[in-house]
Amino acid sequence: VPQKNIRHLAYPQLERLVLELGFRKLHAQTLYKGLWYRHTQQLEQIPELPEALTAELSAHFFIPATQVHQMQKSADGTIKCSIRLHDGHLIEGVLIPTDTRVTVCVSSQVGCSLSCSFCATGFMERKRNVDFDEIVDQVVLLNSIALDHYGKAISNVVFMGMGEPLLNYQNVLGAVAKLTDQRGLSIAPKRMTISTAGIAKMIRKLGEERVKLNLALSLHAANDDKRNKIMGINETNNLEALSAALNEFHQQSRNEITLEYVLLEGFNDTIADADELIAFAAKVPVHLVNILEYNAVAGTEFQKPREEVMQAFVRHLHRHHVNAHLRRSRGKDIDAACGQLANG
Repeated sequence: VPQKNIRHLAYPQLERLVLELGFRKLHAQTLYKGLWYRHTQQLEQIPELPEALTAELSAHFFIPATQVHQMQKSADGTIKCSIRLHDGHLIEGVLIPTDTRVTVCVSSQVGCSLSCSFCATGFMERKRNVDFDEIVDQVVLLNSIALDHYGKAISNVVFMGMGEPLLNYQNVLGAVAKLTDQRGLSIAPKRMTISTAGIAKMIRKLGEERVKLNLALSLHAANDDKRNKIMGINETNNLEALSAALNEFHQQSRNEITLEYVLLEGFNDTIADADELIAFAAKVPVHLVNILEYNAVAGTEFQKPREEVMQAFVRHLHRHHVNAHLRRSRGKDIDAACGQLANG
């Protein structure tokens, strides 16, 4: 019988298992603490567990090993880690420090099932979803690197790495539950953001479940024809469906909504494009519009617009009272910037 991942057992199941093996409830608590608050990588390393219990558990269960495979540090302080999962697959996580915070960007899928034409991850096929415990591992591993390199812990988590978080809904929310748990890393839900290419049904579900997380929509074109060209998902989740879902999400949750818009030269960077973005933003309770610099990806024909074009675009948004911010890319020199994550 193949061994099972012990972290996939909820606390009541662990307790039942420990009692069935003839040990006390107290040992189930110790086991849970070792798995989730000490983030122990091996059952034998959990202190205060009777040896006989450890031996019984080790015969049937394992803790998947998640390890940093490679680490690169950018000139601007950004750190990108390639992380090896227990089955050999690689994903990427990024640490982005500023004066006031350390943000970790995590991956939710190995590869991606959406093929957005400007994104490196979009060229990879989706191998599998990342399990909730592996998402937690990414944060734990990168948190220890943040403490080593910056002398401070992670303050913010963004699901903006490889994959579409809302196509791995249960695992992402399972990870959020562990990351926000006060006995663990205790990250406040309002410091967590899920970024989606736009799956209307799942955006509504987040709202219905009153999930206390911020939402970022990767918009990149506020016109269905253009968005269809670069983001195939738009054909089944058009702008009208998305604006309705975002409104519903906000009514139910009152969480912040950000629009992400990457400027692509000659494609979506004109004043007419800015007007369409203004019109879309007016339909949705948008807290912020992030205008992103495009980061070159091999195999795409897109280019970053000239600086004056980007500035004119943002100035036009400001004139129409849109809270827009031109976000400079971090970690470009190590392919850690938006759209560049790909572990082939």
